[in-house]
This record gives sequence, structure tokens and C-alpha cells, in this order.
Amino acid sequence: MTDAPYTPPKVWTWDKENGGQFASINRPVAGATHDKELPVGQHPLQLYSLATPNGQKVTILLEELLALGHSGAEYDAWLIRIGDGDQFGSGFVAVNPNSKIPALLDRSASPPIRVFESGSILLYLAEKFGAFLPKDIPGRTECLNWLFWQMGSAPYLGGGFGHFYAYAPEKWEYPINRFAMEVKRQLDVLDRRLADSEYLAGADYSIADIAVWPWYGGLINGVLYNDSATFLDVGSYTNVQRWTKAIGSRPAVKRGRIVNRVTGDPASQLHERHDASDFETKTQDKIAKAK
Repeated sequence: MTDAPYTPPKVWTWDKENGGQFASINRPVAGATHDKELPVGQHPLQLYSLATPNGQKVTILLEELLALGHSGAEYDAWLIRIGDGDQFGSGFVAVNPNSKIPALLDRSASPPIRVFESGSILLYLAEKFGAFLPKDIPGRTECLNWLFWQMGSAPYLGGGFGHFYAYAPEKWEYPINRFAMEVKRQLDVLDRRLADSEYLAGADYSIADIAVWPWYGGLINGVLYNDSATFLDVGSYTNVQRWTKAIGSRPAVKRGRIVNRVTGDPASQLHERHDASDFETKTQDKIAKAK
């Protein structure tokens, strides 16, 4: 980093080496970079994902739906390694032209229905199965308020604070302070809401909680962005702490958050999920023992 201020050029040009940890996969154009068909399993719902916070939203909801007895929510979860550029394969781009995980293909319809963007997937599944989304207009609207709050807010947490605090090649005070202030404001928004309500949309657990928990619950639990939980003093948000613990204790959440996970404790990594029994037999610790 130089002491001289940056002066933007008249016309921006792409520097392939710029971008730190993600320089190898970030680019200013869309579309496929290589031909690769997606695998297809036996279930109607085919999920192509990775256990980032956005990916966890969908696997948590699917596990919650199965726990309620919705057999039609059975799914195959295929691993998309975004660090390797799997999201730029032709098959994936055909499902999600934006080349971001998660992406869902519902093969119970003819022709199959593609669903991309995590919020859209949550809403699609909640409506398809009639669960985790209030049916009355005021309740449904409140749920969607918080669902879309997450869509608009999390980029400041991830692409803003997370990038500059944990991933940028150098530490810069201005962007870290700017985004830390915004994330703390967001945590205060959540804390004030959860002081008055058990869950975000009201008395009942919903897709609003499922959308928000992997991001802000992950921050509270100290699993995002190195020591950011200490830096942001997340312990002071007591209502968010209570909510985070309550959701994290749900069995379906415990299952959903490890699907397509490739980091951390091997017992918490289920690279692919094709059957409910996979949680007992195919986590990475079990696979290692079987070798």
C-alpha cells in the first residue's frame, strides 16, 4: 500500500492480479468459462451449492421441511467448489446465469424449474410446501420484510466488512471502520426487533430466521471472519445471542449447516448429501475411518 491517494483512471480496466484471495475467480464478465454438465441424482430437487452462509439457508430449510414430513423435499446436494471455479461451468450457468451458489433445479416439474438466488429459493420452497411462511397477509408481509432485509443487508457484512477485515491484501482503516459501523447498526436493528419478538417475523420460526441466521448467527457464534466477534463486541447484543442459540439448537439446523461443508472439523463436513442416512455414514470423519 502506498501513501498516495488513489486517483481512478478515466476508464476502468481489469487487473487480473487485483482482488487478493479471490483474484483467480473474480472477473468483470458473465457466462461459462468451460463445458461441464451438472450431475443429477434420484430426487426431484437437485441442489448445487457450498456451505457458505447463503448455501446453508437452503439446506437448513430443506432439512426443516423433511423434519415436518414433507417427503417431496428430499434432495440431492451436489458440491460446487467456488474456489475452483465450478460455478462457471456451462451446466451451472444454465441453472444460474449469475454464477453464484446456491442454485436449485426442481425436476418434479416438466420442464424442470430453475431457481437461483438464495432468497428466491427460500420463498419458492416455502410456497411449494406451504411451510415456514405465514399465510395471513400481515404475517407474510412481516416475514418478507425480514427476508428482504437480509438480502439487502448481508452484502455489507460479507462483501464489505468481511472482505476488508479478513480477506483484503492489506488492512485499510477507512473501509474497515465504515463497514464495521454498518454491521453494528444492523446487529442493533436485529437486537431491538428480537427484544420484542421471539423470532424475526413474530411468534413463529420462518424463512426470515432461516435466511438471517447463517450470516448473523454465524457472526455471533464466532465462525465468520477470524476474530470479528471480538472486534464487533457481539456479546453485547443479548437478544441476538438468545435467538442465535435457540435456532442453532434445532436438529434440522444442525444437519443443514454441514451439508456441502468442506472446512472445519471433519465430523461437520458432509460434502454431498443424497440420503438422510448420509449424516450418519458419509461425513468426512466416517469416510476417513473407513479407508
